[in-house]
Amino acid sequence: MNPYWSYLLTAVGVFGLYLAGRKSPAGWAVGVAAQLLWFAYAVSTEQWGFIVSCLAYGWVYSKNFLAWRQPTKEEAVQ
Repeated sequence: MNPYWSYLLTAVGVFGLYLAGRKSPAGWAVGVAAQLLWFAYAVSTEQWGFIVSCLAYGWVYSKNFLAWRQPTKEEAVQ
């Protein structure tokens, strides 16, 4: 596999974080999609430790997306 794949996958993940930081729901979707790509990378390169990180990052992206959609206490009071 081309060694530049890990750089490209990192760029996709950082782009997802950038979008999420700009309050775009697409950022969370890009982040989860990046984990699917990292999973494929882990399997194809037999770097099994990446699978654990994919699961952890995917869980965090999903949890943060759900939390992000909930109103804050200040917003709920208004």
